[in-house]
Amino acid sequence: MEIKPYQETDREQLLDVWEKSVLATHHFLSPEDFISIKAMVREIDFSRFEVHCLMDESRVIGFLGVEEKKVEMLFLDPHYFGQGLGKKLINFAIVQLKAHKVDVNEQNVGAVAFYENLGFATYERRDKDDQGNDYPILRMKLRTRNI
Repeated sequence: MEIKPYQETDREQLLDVWEKSVLATHHFLSPEDFISIKAMVREIDFSRFEVHCLMDESRVIGFLGVEEKKVEMLFLDPHYFGQGLGKKLINFAIVQLKAHKVDVNEQNVGAVAFYENLGFATYERRDKDDQGNDYPILRMKLRTRNI
């Protein structure tokens, strides 16, 4: 497994990983909101972020995107959950990209626990997500570099 910079040829695989990951972890989303968010994600210009893909040979199995030292996206194919690969991506974001903040859906309790276990702590809570939907967001920052 290696982490490599995103290339446009990775786009469809990246979108597939996003969908599988969200369906496995974002059970709180309404079907309508999932469809709306999926359409929005399909329009993202991933080149505007520092996006890196976790590769298993030529297959994208996870990815992360960082902007202004904040992890804006981290998704992993659910078949690879529990193998330390999310931790590998976050460590890369912290060490290589100097990321130290992340926003997490409060209702995604697995993700909240994941980031807390890696040394992130909540410093702010917002009642709505960035699109104005009723999905509370926790703003977290790294309290330690010991990962």
